[in-house]
Amino acid sequence: MNREKKLVQNTIILTIGKISTQLISFFLLPLYTAVLTTEEYGIVDLLNTCISLIVPVITLQIEHAVFRFLIENREDEENKSVIISTNLIIQIVQTIIYIILFMIIAKNIHNDYKYFLATNVIAAMFSSTMLQISRGLGDNLRYTIGSFITAATTILFNLIFILGLHIGAYGMLLATLLGNCICIIYIFITKKIYKYFKITRYNKQQVKELFKYSIPLIPNAISWWTINTSDKVIVSAILGVAVNGIYSAANKFSSMAITIYNIFNMSWTESVALHINDEDGEEYISKTMNSAFKLFSSMCIGIIACMPFVFNIMINEKFKDAYYQIPILMLSALCNIIIGLVSAIYIARKDTKVIAKTSLMSAIINIIINIGLIKIIGLYAASISTFLSYFTMMILRVQDVKKYMKINIHKYEIIKTVIMILFVFIAYYINNIIINIIVLILAIVYAIHDNWELIKNIIFLCKSKIKRLLNS
Repeated sequence: MNREKKLVQNTIILTIGKISTQLISFFLLPLYTAVLTTEEYGIVDLLNTCISLIVPVITLQIEHAVFRFLIENREDEENKSVIISTNLIIQIVQTIIYIILFMIIAKNIHNDYKYFLATNVIAAMFSSTMLQISRGLGDNLRYTIGSFITAATTILFNLIFILGLHIGAYGMLLATLLGNCICIIYIFITKKIYKYFKITRYNKQQVKELFKYSIPLIPNAISWWTINTSDKVIVSAILGVAVNGIYSAANKFSSMAITIYNIFNMSWTESVALHINDEDGEEYISKTMNSAFKLFSSMCIGIIACMPFVFNIMINEKFKDAYYQIPILMLSALCNIIIGLVSAIYIARKDTKVIAKTSLMSAIINIIINIGLIKIIGLYAASISTFLSYFTMMILRVQDVKKYMKINIHKYEIIKTVIMILFVFIAYYINNIIINIIVLILAIVYAIHDNWELIKNIIFLCKSKIKRLLNS
């Protein structure tokens, strides 16, 4: 199977699991915003924000190193055992240290939900590790099922705890914990991780190699946290937790776009790592990046064009101020996607230091703009600072990656996309029904025209798979 077909096939496999549960969760947004108060929604989001910061600091991002090193050792059973055993022993030690530190600090934390910072962090650590091991071993199907189980059980428990038992924020946090735990058990058993795990396979040299790759990712992870979620901390501190609930609701739409991209990015990162040194690797990477840019820019434009028609259906009236933040956050998501496309090259080359530098610079920009403007323009400061920080990082990485290889980005596509975005933005804030209908039709035509070749390839691949199944 050639590289393009393998990339599309892996993406389709990963999409089936991810997109189904994400769509269910997304369409349950009306329920969450109707049943929960803005304060409850804001508290859950804020705690999840803290967890997303703590996890990479505690793990030292070692699970990402495990994935990258397993790619190169898929045919070597002994090396796989060394990598997995060393990683799990490190994470067990990290867990013990975290629990001790938490018990010391917890005495000074006066919050009803504080123990979720212990349980949910540990569950998230090992869930992520199990999934990355599965990916590293080349089992994207198992990864997809594990991800599906996490999301599906979390959603199911949310419905039970919120609608059935009426325990609000507690219920959402408990549902997340249970979803991660079930994922850990599933991957551990079905991938027979216990066969790879042997204490005698712990290797000090492997520890050095793993940390050499992963430690530069820590400032990157913190910087990404700063850009992605420090907004919520600042908004909660200055404007209140209820306003953070509104901002969190606005973020759900751009998060949906990022989730869809991340499905592709998992296959893309693996594909670049495997083929970057091919004779025509540079041409393959450039071609795929241009196709991906057209696809995801069309998606972001389409979501903005749809929002005037679906916002009042998806979001409860008390969250109505979220409407005005969505286009800015969608534009941030598009910059984020371009960053991800380029960053796969750094990961393939195991050059994680540059990733850290550009992320740190963008994080500083985010905080300065956010704090400087939040008392002047309110919630807009959070969305604008997010966009400007992502835009800065995008420019820095696109320019820097040129020292590795020549990436041929079609300028015509960039200009066309910028014009379309401006047009959709203006129509969105005018919010006239006739104009909105015209813009939606144009966005659909634009997406089909720009991605026709990709659409045909996906249809052809799906037909081929169905024929094989019918003939077997």
